[in-house]
Amino acid sequence: MIKKQLITLLCLVFNLGIQAQTPIQSRQYPQNYFRYPLDLQPTTAGSFGELRPSHFHSGLDFKTNQRTGYPVHAAADGYVSRLRVQFGGFGRAVYITHPNGYTTVYGHLEAFSPAIAALVKAYQYEHQTYEADFNLDAKKVPLQKGEVFAMSGNAGASAGPHVHFEIRDTQTEETINPQLFGLTIPDRVPPSITSIGIYHLNGSSFSEKTPKEFLAVTGATGTGNYRLLKPQILHLSGYVGFGINTTDMNSASANHNGIYSLELKLDGQTVYTFTVERFAFDQTHAINAYIDYPAFESSRRWMQKCFILPGSHISLYPQSINRGIMTFDDNALHDVEYVVKDVAGNVSTLKLKVQSEKFTPPAYKITGTLFHFDKKSEFSTDKVKVSIMPGNLYDDLDFIYSVSPKPASGFSQVHHIHNRLTPIHDSYDLWIKPDVDLGKYADKAVIVSIAGGCQGGYFQDGYIKSKVTAFGDYFIRIDTIPPVIHPLNILNGKSMAAAKSINFRMSDNLSGIKSYSGTIDNKWVLMEWDYKSKILSYTFSGEIAPGKHIFKLTVGDNKNNFSEFTADFYR
Repeated sequence: MIKKQLITLLCLVFNLGIQAQTPIQSRQYPQNYFRYPLDLQPTTAGSFGELRPSHFHSGLDFKTNQRTGYPVHAAADGYVSRLRVQFGGFGRAVYITHPNGYTTVYGHLEAFSPAIAALVKAYQYEHQTYEADFNLDAKKVPLQKGEVFAMSGNAGASAGPHVHFEIRDTQTEETINPQLFGLTIPDRVPPSITSIGIYHLNGSSFSEKTPKEFLAVTGATGTGNYRLLKPQILHLSGYVGFGINTTDMNSASANHNGIYSLELKLDGQTVYTFTVERFAFDQTHAINAYIDYPAFESSRRWMQKCFILPGSHISLYPQSINRGIMTFDDNALHDVEYVVKDVAGNVSTLKLKVQSEKFTPPAYKITGTLFHFDKKSEFSTDKVKVSIMPGNLYDDLDFIYSVSPKPASGFSQVHHIHNRLTPIHDSYDLWIKPDVDLGKYADKAVIVSIAGGCQGGYFQDGYIKSKVTAFGDYFIRIDTIPPVIHPLNILNGKSMAAAKSINFRMSDNLSGIKSYSGTIDNKWVLMEWDYKSKILSYTFSGEIAPGKHIFKLTVGDNKNNFSEFTADFYR
């Protein structure tokens, strides 16, 4: 019996040794140099490179037991090189530069240490702004490894209490997977695969019109061995791209996170590799080229394409042959294999059989205006102009334009600028000509989307011009209505002796709130606009003496419409 158990254990160890593999990476990183930012068992809610709407996740999200207020420690010796406070995003963040060429970043903090908090407050009062982003020299706030400099929180655009942690290359500012530095998370769970995609490209640009099919996948939980739910030989011919829907879990959390690497093999040769080792922030929107963007926009399906669009330049593709696009036209039976790994080296595989035949791809027909991904593209009529610079399209585009009548609230026709199923990497210039003379309201005009959301804009040469970040349906509106101020706990003549703060809500009907400023007795005071509650508040300090005071709040929108609230109060 003991002998049988020993043999079983040895087989298990042997199999784990085969399954766990070294992650794909372009270089080695320092080990045992950085420590974890928290004195908690490391468990994560988000992984590096995980797929998020319009970006790859840039760090590890360390869980904090659904609480705030845990001490946050410096990962290594260094100095505070940058401090940031913002309405959304990280909320409160600290950047620590280290002598080994890396910078660590800590986001969603609840509070800074007293020394850091004093620096931030001094900046805010000097510049009369709540939002702050400034650099520090090496002598201002030196830190030793393990020193506490902040408390964990839930500030900014976070979905729950945690510490967002990054390691960046100080020189290039690329963000790097922290687990490659030895800050690992316990993980014996191989990635899971739920479905695959097959794309019949046949020499055409990728778009929502690309013929495709999705096939379900099955496999025993935890084994890493997957197969098609309906076993079959796939009959494919011509230029074909593949995709996959896959996620990963670790042993310390029930969260479904992102994978680390993905390889696609044809007859044993790797033709495509994707790996989340490191990337630059100006590349992160290229997630929309990596996923099947039309499928995501129409059905929220996270299908990860295993072929590279020609205009997608991102370091997460370390290798490919013909951009991962396969050609099947030789009447032969082929083996296609997916190899999916997490950063701990756990592996999942899926093998396909593909039977091909001779095939002549159909001619690529353009029905609109051909835009090239690597050239400046322009389109114009007497009412609209579109200009897209190179680097904003991921593939050539059959650009389609149409127009429909002016809506009741509009000052122009609705211009249908292609459709929302094609992504833009950054932005493009859009000019729309109003259908009437705007006169004195020209500086109040904005471009808005039918789908919702003001795109801003300004009057120039008879047009309203704006930089927009997506294709869609746009028209002109006028914004002459100032923001609305909603006092929550202050009235004229009210005693605020027992109150800890003065609170408001603000709203705007169209162009959005641009600025706010509060004063007490004509002196500027710091007001914080909370991202989650949307409450604007001033917190009382010892500087407000007993007696009568005058509070004033001024709020402006992006078209320079202003509202004011004034009230006497007593302390």
